[in-house]
Amino acid sequence: MHIAGEASWSIEQAKQIVQAINDPNTLWIGEHPPEGIAHADNRQALQHLGRESGLLIYNAFSGFDPDAFGAVSGTLTGGGLLLLLTPSLDRWAEYADPEAERITVANYELPRPSHFFTRLAKRLETEPTIARITFEGIKAAQTAIPSNQPVPVSTDPSCLTEDQSTAVEAIIHVIKGHGRRPLVLSSDRGRGKSSALGIAAARLIKGGYQRILVTASRQAAVESLFSMAANELGMEAHGVELHHQQGVIEYVAPDRLIQEKPRGDLLLVDEAAAIPTPVLIKLLEHYPRIAFATTVHGYEGTGLGFNHRFKKHLDQQRPQWREIQLKTPIRWAMDDPLEQLVFRMLALDAEPAQIEPERSVKNDQLSVTFPDQKQLMEDEQQLQQFFGLLVLAHYRTTPRDLWHLLDGPNLQPVVVTHDQQIIAVALLASEGEFSTELAEQIWLGRRRPRGHLLAQSLSAHLGLRTASTLKGLRIMRIAVHPALQSRGIGQQLLKAIQSYARKQAYDYLGVSYGAETRLIRFWQANGMKAVRIGVHPGASSSQQSVMHIQALSTSGESMLSQARTSYTRQLPALLAEPLSQLPADLLIPLLKEIELPPLSNLTEQQWLDAVAYAFGNRAYDYTQGIIKTLTLSSLADGLLNESDECLLIKRVLQQQSWSECATALDLSGKRATEDRIRTILQKAIVNYADSATADIIRRIKN
Repeated sequence: MHIAGEASWSIEQAKQIVQAINDPNTLWIGEHPPEGIAHADNRQALQHLGRESGLLIYNAFSGFDPDAFGAVSGTLTGGGLLLLLTPSLDRWAEYADPEAERITVANYELPRPSHFFTRLAKRLETEPTIARITFEGIKAAQTAIPSNQPVPVSTDPSCLTEDQSTAVEAIIHVIKGHGRRPLVLSSDRGRGKSSALGIAAARLIKGGYQRILVTASRQAAVESLFSMAANELGMEAHGVELHHQQGVIEYVAPDRLIQEKPRGDLLLVDEAAAIPTPVLIKLLEHYPRIAFATTVHGYEGTGLGFNHRFKKHLDQQRPQWREIQLKTPIRWAMDDPLEQLVFRMLALDAEPAQIEPERSVKNDQLSVTFPDQKQLMEDEQQLQQFFGLLVLAHYRTTPRDLWHLLDGPNLQPVVVTHDQQIIAVALLASEGEFSTELAEQIWLGRRRPRGHLLAQSLSAHLGLRTASTLKGLRIMRIAVHPALQSRGIGQQLLKAIQSYARKQAYDYLGVSYGAETRLIRFWQANGMKAVRIGVHPGASSSQQSVMHIQALSTSGESMLSQARTSYTRQLPALLAEPLSQLPADLLIPLLKEIELPPLSNLTEQQWLDAVAYAFGNRAYDYTQGIIKTLTLSSLADGLLNESDECLLIKRVLQQQSWSECATALDLSGKRATEDRIRTILQKAIVNYADSATADIIRRIKN
């Protein structure tokens, strides 16, 4: 039910309904709840996941958080009632929503009216299953809401549906059957995936297995799993560790699993779509018995990206993997109208256009346009395809990203179409143009203006005092339809963006992304220069971020030159610590493009030190300086094969131990590893040596 009007009046109507229904399982989200009922604000909403509500009130006057609304709407039981309190539909888009602060950007004003709330109002106004209360009266639902049909009861006493019972059996089979045959449970929310994981874990512990590991993107996500496991074991759940006889069910965070690799009979990964694909791949490599549960259309991460990226990896590396889909809802009926409405409101069901991989697409048939956000909002089919591609390209796109897409004040969508279907998209963000005074505060690390990632990083991390005064354009997202990838479409899209940026008088174009070798090579091949590697894994990707810049003006050229100098100066120290464990294959393409002083600047003594180490027995520790110089030059000039490059990166630049390097390169020990380094450096010295040094080498060899 929708209550629309002035805030005080709407809240009073809701309180009267709460009093009349008197449901003990009432939950009020937002301000001004009646006394004596459970209530929470938007940031506390996730704490109520896994619980059930018979009456749910969402007070949007306190701020409409799409993520929170999507989450708590799933707590409503079949036959329950949702009250949504909003301003009048014709005024909602003008309402100063308190949650809007979360998409604000320094230097920019949010659009008025809001495109996001204009769209929401239209969806609600035309929704036939909604009853609406306004000051003028009550408008009944135009179509009857189907009664909540009972779900067929499973023959398993612990399971509520046959789907769930099948899932429990399949999870147990993962540990009892052949190894390296992962299981994937997929469904929309509310189908009992987490509970199935908990039931199976408990039964395995009762059956004598000693340690079941559980992981998820956040600890709170597995509360229902542990609650169900505790119930199955006949005990109370206290936290996220259950002990029964000689066994334990234990939550371990994903990063700890990767770093410490604790032993377990089985690893259960809940809400896998909310975990970055590189992390899932590492878990798959180490744990031969593993089950993943993923939500197809979820408030905190979609299974579409999981389906595209991770399942492709499963096909290649674990072809015997198995998938089970849970379709029967547990708390409500099939095709529940509220679930479908929430999907439509928040674009949880957004998917890219249906395109066959066999489609022929010629570059001269493509249309690249730069629609404004209002145009995107007014064409629902275009919006669904656009957002669907963003969802597919990024593992954790949430409903709040839809709000940001439509109302982000510094954003520019880019659309590539073919035969009236969107086949590629990008999302651009304007940055910088700060005053000299504010730029200095950013440089000193005293100010961090929201929404200016590149401008702030260029100043605060690379030390460029005036960089944030320039006008920059950041590529936030870029995605090509998976059926049409590797055909040059992304490159054509990027060229259009570069042309647009020049016409709009931007000083530079940039991008920041989670490091992957193929992405590094893509940006390098398209004229972008690396200027920074993040020292900590990104919160959204669990990968080190890499930043690339392309200069578009004279000021941009000057800034890029300074940035590259700073980057080259910082990089050796960063590789030794804190990037000492960054994979060498990521570093190779980055190190090959750095600019270094010519080796002709080396002194005679430096050449002598190099020769004494490579062709003699001079100690490594006393020769590290010249070894590092020759290593960087050899990498930048592409002088070595990949195996030699990896060894020099690990030992010389990242300063990994001799034993680590020997293990990584499959060498017998320290002596074999150092002999290999001496041989590599001999090649480098012969390649770079001046005539005097060459004479010394000839004498030594003779």
